[in-house]
Amino acid sequence: MKGNKIVIVFLLIIAIVGIIGFLVINYLKDKQVNSQPEEITPQQEITEEQMRKTMVSLYFYNNETGNLEEEARLIDAVELLENPYYTLVQLLIDGPKNEKLKTLIPDNVIINSATIIDNCVTLDMSPEFLIYTEDGDLKNKMINSIVNTLTELTEVETVKFLINGEKNSEFSENYVRI
Repeated sequence: MKGNKIVIVFLLIIAIVGIIGFLVINYLKDKQVNSQPEEITPQQEITEEQMRKTMVSLYFYNNETGNLEEEARLIDAVELLENPYYTLVQLLIDGPKNEKLKTLIPDNVIINSATIIDNCVTLDMSPEFLIYTEDGDLKNKMINSIVNTLTELTEVETVKFLINGEKNSEFSENYVRI
């Protein structure tokens, strides 16, 4: 009788171990099936135009603080292909989107050309560029607005200004980012 009890206990232990083993194997199979990556499909297709977007940093004057502030702008990268220096300065001339900011570049300024040689961008501006406020601090902020914007590009270290293709005593140096 004692031997029968041992056999019954032994059979129960084997049955419990078998059931637990079966459950563990099924659990691991389910986990393996669920852990395989699923292909995710976007809710909306991304257009070619959206893929070409790039972020640029433009620096404008803040009327409230009196400092230059960065305005991030999402533009079509194709606009930067032909002449990125011209494009970025033209965006500064066009002005900010944020109402608290303003451009310091005088109205009606025309960019005659924008070229780069040895990491120095030369901007040839129309004479209207000389019509800035008498405040020397605002003149410096206008220069820094342009220089900070252009030096966001890795190849640009300095900026030089010409007026109708000639040097001008008002802008006689090569400007670096401050």
